[in-house]
Amino acid sequence: MNRGMRQPVDTPNSGTSEEPNILQDKAIGALMAAACGDAIGGATEGRSSDAIFERYGGHVTGIVDYFAPDWRTAKPMSPYYKGDGHITDDTLMTNLLVAVYAKKRRHLTAFDVADELVPMMMNDVTWIPELERETVPLLRVFLAEKWLVTRLYYGHVDPREAGVGNIVNCGAAMYMAPVGIANACDPVGAYAEAAEIAAAHQSSYGREAAAVFAAAVAAAFRPEASVTEVIDSALALAQDGTRAAIEACVDAAAGVRTGDWAAAIGVLRDAVRPFDSVGEDYRAPAQDSRRPSRLRSIEELPVALGMLVVTDGDVRGTILGGTNYGRDSDSIATMGAAVAGALRGESAVPREWADAVADGSRLDLRARGLIMADVAREILDTDRAGWESRQRSVTAILERTGR
Repeated sequence: MNRGMRQPVDTPNSGTSEEPNILQDKAIGALMAAACGDAIGGATEGRSSDAIFERYGGHVTGIVDYFAPDWRTAKPMSPYYKGDGHITDDTLMTNLLVAVYAKKRRHLTAFDVADELVPMMMNDVTWIPELERETVPLLRVFLAEKWLVTRLYYGHVDPREAGVGNIVNCGAAMYMAPVGIANACDPVGAYAEAAEIAAAHQSSYGREAAAVFAAAVAAAFRPEASVTEVIDSALALAQDGTRAAIEACVDAAAGVRTGDWAAAIGVLRDAVRPFDSVGEDYRAPAQDSRRPSRLRSIEELPVALGMLVVTDGDVRGTILGGTNYGRDSDSIATMGAAVAGALRGESAVPREWADAVADGSRLDLRARGLIMADVAREILDTDRAGWESRQRSVTAILERTGR
């Protein structure tokens, strides 16, 4: 992308007409499902499950209009037109990270966030559906994401430490799906790379969630991967309160009838409550909310993985579960959908949703998956060459005798 130059608006669902290979199919599925989860869940963000049920006359079952009639004044701090297939900052940030991978074609570091992603946030003009105009992403993202610009561009803070001091939330986790794709089939590598990248944005359990989410996406790329294998991979890497919260939600989900995401809403809220610092009134966080802790967890990832268990990886059910759960519904639906989409591929994403989101947000929902699949292949080739070189060197020194 050219700095400061206007990006062309995407042509919805363009891309290759060729049959995608499995890597491409899973990459498209992950990012397409994530965008749909973001757009559908965005309409209900910040509301309780009861309020959502009352507002829509039942559970949300697809794309709906915004919860509040007057979107410009309903939430003055965030006057965004949610609903009607509009993606939110979750997908905007995801797309920016894809753009960084497309440029660098390698594993990323916290310095790439400072050198590449932040300038894109500040200078690259794109269509912002919630603002109904073209502008830079910085004018849409919320305060926890504006922190990146403040700390890295204006404060010149070491990128590996810049996340310290930010509110601890899901801000970094919400856009880490591309890291899982870049490290397809390697949860350990995805965890390490996401932890590195997220250091520029988050600390404590916010950074941990970003790493675990990326690992879950990477695990979903394994051949014949199952929901159980994805959860096992996440738990093998998760630490502290994040691990405990995921265990609690997964255990609770196991007691819900398969596919009954509506019944899981209250069950998962009860399970995650001891680890959630925000409190019951999501729009009026508790005084000690979102501060660093080894005992806490963000709410979004454990609930998303819990919904994934309840629906057995069904994209539609995972998105609807997160959407009707409320609170940070767009991020819950985004994370759960990304893993489900990676597990099941593009065909698992409801076509009517994908088409509506592509049209409503003026996005090509296949293109970035294809980009990330290509990048993942190039990264694998580079990793293989590096490993073979190291193996030759280590073998050579092992074969030599000392003095």
